[in-house]
Amino acid sequence: MLNTKTILIVDDEPRTRQGLKNMLEAWGGGRYEVKSADNGHDALDMLKSEPVHLLITDIRMPEISGLNLVKLLESALLTYKPAVILISGYAEFDYAHQAIQLGVVNYLLKPIRKDKLIDTVERALEVGEERSRISKMKRIVDRKLIQVTEEQEPVSEQVKEAIHYVENHLDQGFGLREVAEHIHLNPSYFSVLFKEQMQMTFIEYVTRLRIQKAKELLLQTRLPVAEIAERVGYQTTKYFNKVFKEYEGHSPGLYRNEIKSQAPEV
Repeated sequence: MLNTKTILIVDDEPRTRQGLKNMLEAWGGGRYEVKSADNGHDALDMLKSEPVHLLITDIRMPEISGLNLVKLLESALLTYKPAVILISGYAEFDYAHQAIQLGVVNYLLKPIRKDKLIDTVERALEVGEERSRISKMKRIVDRKLIQVTEEQEPVSEQVKEAIHYVENHLDQGFGLREVAEHIHLNPSYFSVLFKEQMQMTFIEYVTRLRIQKAKELLLQTRLPVAEIAERVGYQTTKYFNKVFKEYEGHSPGLYRNEIKSQAPEV
């Protein structure tokens, strides 16, 4: 079921579990794979072993309650963090409050009407997709570059001009000397000025910018790694792989596969 989203229903009551499954399968028409579990332990194993896009769980269950299951998701090593809907046979407002704090999308009371269920599921899946996009963007951006942009005092015109030059020539092989000459500064003075105003060396800045651009290309295109390396200014793929791994902890290929598995395409 390529690109099919998975919905997991967790409830220790067989009738409720099967009833929800039947309603969602009829509504989904094959667009979603609807799975079920009768306890929190099995649900957690399933969540750890495969991507689940939406978790619908009863609050009151033996051993692992619905709320505890949601809490366990925060520390579990999941390939994908699902949106969550909690269900209950009681108007447990204290539980509802805790659910909101845990980021649960919605809270449904039994008996659950089909129209209410479908409406809630549709909105939860939309929330999950938005979270997926945000998660992916967080993995692309370089926090240090963002911090420099947001927190530093306004930089001098020379440094601004240097940054502009770098951004427009990222695919080319240049060094500090070329950029310093372009803005008519002594290379040594430019090096000190840049580090003082940007809180990182010129070389680090250029490298971070290249790696960030590479991450965008890895996730937003199907270009081979060798071509991406060339587009961000590296003359050899081997050196690009080495630098990328130093900054991201993975080779470019593994990074692409890992992020796409954690944030599946919508």
